[in-house]
Amino acid sequence: MKALVLAGGRGTRLRPLTHTSAKQLVPVANRPVLFYGLDAIREAGITETAIVIGDTGDEVRAAVGDGSDFGLKVSYIQQEAPLGLAHCVVIAREFLGDDDFVMYLGDNLLIGGIADLVAAFQASDYAAQLLLSRVAEPQFYGVAELDADGAILSLQEKPDVPRSDLAIVGVYMFSPVVHEAVRAITPSARGELEITDAIQWLINRDHKVHSYLVSGYWKDTGRLRDILECNRILLERVEARTDGTIGGRSEIEGRVVVHPGAVVEDSVLRGPIVIGSGTKVVRSYVGPFTSIAEDCVIEDAEIEYSIVLGSSTIRSVPRIEHSLIGRDVEVTGASRVPNAHRLMVGDHSKVQLRA
Repeated sequence: MKALVLAGGRGTRLRPLTHTSAKQLVPVANRPVLFYGLDAIREAGITETAIVIGDTGDEVRAAVGDGSDFGLKVSYIQQEAPLGLAHCVVIAREFLGDDDFVMYLGDNLLIGGIADLVAAFQASDYAAQLLLSRVAEPQFYGVAELDADGAILSLQEKPDVPRSDLAIVGVYMFSPVVHEAVRAITPSARGELEITDAIQWLINRDHKVHSYLVSGYWKDTGRLRDILECNRILLERVEARTDGTIGGRSEIEGRVVVHPGAVVEDSVLRGPIVIGSGTKVVRSYVGPFTSIAEDCVIEDAEIEYSIVLGSSTIRSVPRIEHSLIGRDVEVTGASRVPNAHRLMVGDHSKVQLRA
């Protein structure tokens, strides 16, 4: 069995961060979301993997390399534009051959892995297997409608009026018959070849399509609140470890990870949190569910329930929460009157200021 990992797309819901960075490489618990999916693929016994990349392909290649760090053999397939999930299957035809395969969306997080699901699919005669999860806002996802016996009646892609609350999780399993389906469908009103249309094609022709309701944690990390929630869930699982330097009158509470080379002075760290290597935390408070990446400076500041990417500085700021701060960012307090906010904010940003 092979794996097809999708790491293209433009990440419009996470702009401006994704103007310059792949959405699949946004870190949760100080590790790119994409890496958790690669781990799940290896743990399922799959080694031969192709990653579909787009405009941010160079960054993905640099992060993953040949896959050896993950126990995988990774190759890359360039998609010239975001033309749909089914289009990814079309352009991966040569790599996939006539093997069964898992298609894994690189910005999805599924805790618990896929090993059992892969084994069950390999032992079956299904043409496709879908994972489903109940969600509060199904209009943002592909949606499945089931009959009273749990069989799939229909599929919709991001419908205005969803027929159910069952979202399609971004992990699919296919037999080679799906290649006929993706060649048979036409682009949707969005101009994309939708994988939901390909699966509906299989259903309409009486191919066996199995659905499995996910009972564990799953999240599509396409929005800020989803990334912060994933960060929270993963931080709940960390084991306390202090390999950096703790000095002064610092207080450490709960599950706190301080990586080698990090320095904490006269600060309060209240876990679960992760402090990356080379980061300095001075006279500050870092509260629960916060991930601070490598080589950052947190000085005379307070932050909690947030993610800070590498080489950023937060200095003399009274309180930051529920925030995602990109790489090489400076957030500083005003030291002179008038007490004004000074901002340089890119397109599609969101800033909330106290009145």
